[in-house]
Amino acid sequence: MVKVNRGEQKSSGKNQFAIPYHQIKHELSALITPSLLRFIPKKWEKIGDVLILKFPEGLQDKEIVAEVYARVLNCRTVMEDIGGIKGVKREPDLCFLYGDENMETIHLENGIYFKLDVSKIMFSSGNIDERIRMATISSPHETVVDFFSGIGYFTIPMAVYCSPHIFACELNPIAYEYLLENIKINQVEDRVTCLLGDCRDVAPPHVADRIVMGYFKSYDFLPYAFKVLKRKGGIIHYHELCPTELLSNYPLEKFDEVARDYHRNAKILHYHKIKSYNPRVSHVVIDIHFF
Repeated sequence: MVKVNRGEQKSSGKNQFAIPYHQIKHELSALITPSLLRFIPKKWEKIGDVLILKFPEGLQDKEIVAEVYARVLNCRTVMEDIGGIKGVKREPDLCFLYGDENMETIHLENGIYFKLDVSKIMFSSGNIDERIRMATISSPHETVVDFFSGIGYFTIPMAVYCSPHIFACELNPIAYEYLLENIKINQVEDRVTCLLGDCRDVAPPHVADRIVMGYFKSYDFLPYAFKVLKRKGGIIHYHELCPTELLSNYPLEKFDEVARDYHRNAKILHYHKIKSYNPRVSHVVIDIHFF
């Protein structure tokens, strides 16, 4: 399994720069002022050989800083995150800082290859544990519908390791083209049917044993999920942003309410936090059996 670099690493004790951040800080100490050195990023996103950094407002000499990060972390391109992920097409708001201006890369994770242009397509290393979990959760006897497939974040791990048949829906035409390419790269063309368009329009009715809803605003799509589940019911992997103070008392009863509206019952199978979205909000996933 290839682990994604999420920032600082534990020191092995063998040398003073076992933690990359310490080496970066040491090299930058000769290039920028101590007042600026205090604010260099301690965390980063490394996607393939492209690095994404987020700087405090007003930090100067970003290009100098970016060059050192690129050298220490062995990256050919550095981008600055200036606005996070925006819109229904989940497009990153990035600015080029240093290196090669070609933003296309191939990211290897858990034996899966993801090809993407990081300036146009989102990729969150913080979701790695959930992508690994989804690689173990299905079976060859199931039909899965991925409502928001993107470049294949959950579709391809399931196809590679579980071998169900998957209908992968994607609205963003750029992400859709990478989805097609990633399916070929990972040799799962026979297990995935790609559908370009809004999942509410293109997902086939009453075929799914399992639906993946990996979008923060999934609640509005639940009525369409009931039309896609098999008539006997099935499992939905439902993603949402939840206020952190509600994590210990999540309002799960809302799924009972929506199930009754569609003459179904709901049973919560699993619930966990994927990652912090910001200090007050968490990204959670709930596995729900509707029957």
